[in-house]
Amino acid sequence: MPAPFFFNDRLKTKIFLLAVVPFLAAIASIGIGVRQQATALARTQHATMQAAYLSSKEIELRHYVELATSAIEPLYAPNAATTSATTSAAPADDAARQRAALAVLQKMDFGPDGYFFVYDMHGRSLMHPREPSLVGQDLWNLRDPQGSLTIQQLVSAAQHGGGYVRYMWHRPSTGKLAPKLGYVVALPRWGWMVGTGIYLDDVDSTLAHIDERASANIERTLQWLGVIALAGVGVFALGALVLNVSEYRSTDAKLKRLAQQVVESQEQERARLSRELHDGISQMLVSAKLLLESALARFERGETRVSAAEASLSTGLTRLSDTLREVRRISHALRPAMLDDLGLAAALEQLTRELAEESSMEIGFTQAGEGGANLSASAAPLPDAVNTALFRIAQEALTNIVKHAHARRAALTLDIAQDGVTLAIADNGCGFDVALAQADPRAGTGLRNMRERLEPLGGRLTIHSKPGHTVLTAWAPIRANNARNEHDATKKHTETP
Repeated sequence: MPAPFFFNDRLKTKIFLLAVVPFLAAIASIGIGVRQQATALARTQHATMQAAYLSSKEIELRHYVELATSAIEPLYAPNAATTSATTSAAPADDAARQRAALAVLQKMDFGPDGYFFVYDMHGRSLMHPREPSLVGQDLWNLRDPQGSLTIQQLVSAAQHGGGYVRYMWHRPSTGKLAPKLGYVVALPRWGWMVGTGIYLDDVDSTLAHIDERASANIERTLQWLGVIALAGVGVFALGALVLNVSEYRSTDAKLKRLAQQVVESQEQERARLSRELHDGISQMLVSAKLLLESALARFERGETRVSAAEASLSTGLTRLSDTLREVRRISHALRPAMLDDLGLAAALEQLTRELAEESSMEIGFTQAGEGGANLSASAAPLPDAVNTALFRIAQEALTNIVKHAHARRAALTLDIAQDGVTLAIADNGCGFDVALAQADPRAGTGLRNMRERLEPLGGRLTIHSKPGHTVLTAWAPIRANNARNEHDATKKHTETP
C-alpha cells in the first residue's frame, strides 16, 4: 500500500506546482511589466514636470528682468539725456543717471536669493547686492568648477538680444555653489548687461520629491502584487489542504468500511467453520464413538473376553470423547451457536460460566434494562452486528483479565435500553495504564480491536483503570442498526424469487 499513496502524494504535489508556478510566473511578469511601465511613466513625468517647471521659471525670470528694465526706463530713455553734444555737463549727467539706475536695481530683489546684477560688456561687475566685493572687478575670465566661462556666456546671451544661461554660482543663503538659471538683456547705450536668476537646486529638490513619490507608488504597487501573490498561494494551499483533508476523510472512511468488511468476513468464516465442525466433524466423531461403544459392549457380553482389546477400545473411546469435547470447544469459540439462537445475553452467560470453570476465578453475569432479568420474548432482538461486536469485546476483555489482571473476581453487566445497549466489564485486578496501553502499538492491540468493532456501529468504548478496580464499558446504538437490519431483511426478501 505505501507505493500507491506515495505516487498519489507525488501526483498531488505536481498538480499543486502546476497550479502555483504559472500563477507566480504570471504575477512576476505582471510585476516586471508594471515596474517597467511605471518607471517609464515616472521618467516621462519627471521630464514633463521639469520642462514645465523650468518654462514657468523662465517666464518668471523674463518678467523680473522686464520689471527691472521698466523701473530704470525713465533714466535710460534717450530723451532723458542731454542731446547737445556741445554741452559739457552731458557726460556727468549720464553718469548720474547710471548711478541712480544702479541704486534702483540694487534695491530690487525677490527673496534672499533673488536679486539683479549688472556687468559691462567687458565683464566688469557694476552692481551685485549680495556680493559687494565683486563690484569693480574684471570677471571676464571667471570659470565655474566645470570650466565654463560664466561671464562671457552671459555677455554673449545679452549681445544676442537676451537669453537664458545655466551656470554655477554661490548661493547667498547657503554660501555654496549651486546650479543657477540666469536671464540677461543688454542696455546697448550704456554698454550694460542686466540680469537675474534663480537657483535650480530648489527645482531639483522638488523634482526629486516627485520622483520619490513616484518610486513609493511603484513600490506600493509591487507590494500589493506581492500580497496578491501570497494570497493566491494561500488560496491554493488552502484548497490543497481542504482537498487533502477531504481525501483523508474519504480514505479513512474507506479503510473503516474495509476493516468492517474484514471483521464481517472473519465472523462469517468463523460461523462457517463452526457449523462445519459442529454439523460435520462432530457428527462423524459421535458416530465413531457410538460404533466403538457398541463394539466394546459386545466384547463385554461375549463369551470370550480379550482384556487387551477391551482396554484398547476403552482408551480409544476416552480419547475420542476428549477429541469430541475439544472440537465442540473450538466450534463454540469460533462462533457460539447460542449467540445466533438465544441472543447476546445467553451467549455471555455461557461464556462467563465456561471461563469461570477453566480459570477457577469468580465471574458473574448480570442482565439489566427493559424487562428486568428476563427480557420479554416479544422484545425486538439485538442486531447481529451489535451481538457479534459486544460478544467479541467481552471475550477479549475476559481473556485479558484471566491472563494478565491477576484478579480474583470479575463481573459482566449487560444493560439494554431503547436507544442502545451497554456492556460493562469490571475486575479487581492489578489494573494498567490506559494511556500507555493505547499509545503502545504492541500492547494496545486488543483495545484497538474493540474500538474498531464499535466505530462502524457508532458506538464508543471507555476504560477506567487503577490498582484493584478496572471497568471497561462498551456502548452501541440500537435504532440505527435495527433500521439497517430491517432494510437488509426487506431487501433480501424482495430479492428472493
